[in-house]
Amino acid sequence: MFSSTTNPPEDIADWELPPRPDVSHLITEDDTPVDNLFSEKQMRLLTESIHSSWQPGFPFFAMANVGVYVALNRPAIVPDVLVKTNVEIHQNPWEKDHRAYFAWTYDGKPPDVVIEIVSNTKGGELDAKLRNYQQIGVPWYAVYDPEQHLGERLLTVFSLSSSGRRIQEGDPVMFGGLGLGVKLWEGTYEGMTRLWLRWCDEDGNIILTGKENAAAESSRATAEANRAAALAAKLRELGVDPESI
Repeated sequence: MFSSTTNPPEDIADWELPPRPDVSHLITEDDTPVDNLFSEKQMRLLTESIHSSWQPGFPFFAMANVGVYVALNRPAIVPDVLVKTNVEIHQNPWEKDHRAYFAWTYDGKPPDVVIEIVSNTKGGELDAKLRNYQQIGVPWYAVYDPEQHLGERLLTVFSLSSSGRRIQEGDPVMFGGLGLGVKLWEGTYEGMTRLWLRWCDEDGNIILTGKENAAAESSRATAEANRAAALAAKLRELGVDPESI
């Protein structure tokens, strides 16, 4: 770095970066197994679909079961799913300070959205975890309770700030400013027909999985081919060779 008696470099690229924090003592993996079959599928549905089909025009990434650290002296919080926008994901996942979500490597901020999937009454999704996410500055927090362990609400979405928390209503429920929201959807995913939590775009359309995208594209191609065949048949009835047009 430069001292007070020297002039700083004119080009910001020439500034010396401070040393990386020592994270060698932090736990990034503890080999704890995933929760249950439905929760595992629900997390994969959320992370796979958003990466397959969401095109917001800015970089983003989604993760499942990855620890979030906002300071060296705070323990990790591990949401079921998180989304971070306007940053690129680190390309070397094996470096120690890339093995978890260390906020200081992602513009110094927590995730934009965290989601918890309730599987019992012991997770603290509506009390301890809610307070923790609010304290670390997460703007949007969604709790999906498919078996209604915590009350009558299947889906509860909070907007969080240092001054308070507010439950967001709607169908879908949108995360303001992101062009992204969530809604409940009954259908079949990987052979299991249930009520699922799905992402939706700013128009309320479900964000499709890769398989759903492929099926939709195949359906469109088949419909277009059928229309072309019907038109050709009609032209032949009128004595017009379709190939001559």
